[in-house]
Amino acid sequence: MAAGELPLPPHFDPSAVASVRRVPYQELAAAATDWAASHRIPLACEDSRRICLIAVDVQNTFCIPEFELYVGGRSGMGAVDDNRRLCAFIYRNMARLTRIVPTLDTHRAMQIFHPIFLIDAHGGHPPPFTTIAAEDVASGRWRVNPAVAPEIARKLAEDARGDGAEASSPTDPDYLQRHLEHYTRALAERGKFALTVWPYHSMLGGIGHALVAAVEEAIFFHGMARVSQPEFHVKGGHPLTEHYSVLGPEVASGPDGRALTGRSGMFLELAKAFDAVIIAGQAKSHCVAWTIADLLAELTAHDDSLVRRIYLLEDCASPVVIPGVVDYSDEADAAFRRFAEAGMHVVRSTEPMERWPGLTLG
Repeated sequence: MAAGELPLPPHFDPSAVASVRRVPYQELAAAATDWAASHRIPLACEDSRRICLIAVDVQNTFCIPEFELYVGGRSGMGAVDDNRRLCAFIYRNMARLTRIVPTLDTHRAMQIFHPIFLIDAHGGHPPPFTTIAAEDVASGRWRVNPAVAPEIARKLAEDARGDGAEASSPTDPDYLQRHLEHYTRALAERGKFALTVWPYHSMLGGIGHALVAAVEEAIFFHGMARVSQPEFHVKGGHPLTEHYSVLGPEVASGPDGRALTGRSGMFLELAKAFDAVIIAGQAKSHCVAWTIADLLAELTAHDDSLVRRIYLLEDCASPVVIPGVVDYSDEADAAFRRFAEAGMHVVRSTEPMERWPGLTLG
């Protein structure tokens, strides 16, 4: 164990990382208080060097083998092994991590990437993992299911009222069809992944939406020990766009040019406020990679010296691999190489933080 690292607390069971269970908050709160006292862990507000950990979409839907979009990587144990290392990293470096920011991919059934949104000429829905290219829409192979239009209209109207604004665009079936044509073209023109029909996942209110219990346990324990409230960030709820990046949607506007949803400046503010920002989570090829790419663009535009504050835990993220269907491993690795070339630091959670390049610990 390196200097400054803490032992793993007795409640942590690495073999239970893939289990779905209740987190015993009350017992953990008392244990965390005792742990902080016995190991002389300071309050987060006393940190002279402020370090933030961003945990991207570490949810059951992506991280538990029997769930909808389990990220197994090529080994088949990707997210499980990643979370075992992530939990250990949080516990061992508890006295150094000032704040933890978990993000939550959050969906409802009627969104552009779920089967119900699309139909073929016979009224059938595309099976999960179907890719929808612009040519597929232009040829009529896939079109918007007109039955979803009233619910899409209702949802957008509700959201607009909550924001004190008018609905951003019409949502009749003809408009939605134009939107689908515009959307698939825009993805191709911008070098994005083609529209993918995903299994219903991260459903708001469902167990798949919840954080992995072992990770939630580690985050809660950290919060109690350091008196540091985790800063949850919810994304992905707009029905007319995918939202891989935590910072913004895949396509930001509709066919009439009106904005669909705004961008979050939260991570730019974190990079400005903290001496180091560490990023881990799922999936390396999708939400993690697109989030980092957006963050890199924002940092470069604002102050490129901030890029060097970003650390990527390469052993706490895995790519989407569906044997015999898709394998995004090469794309994920290429993205991380680009980030490193741009000045970000690609590190491993098992390497003592004292050895991380450019990081001075208080």
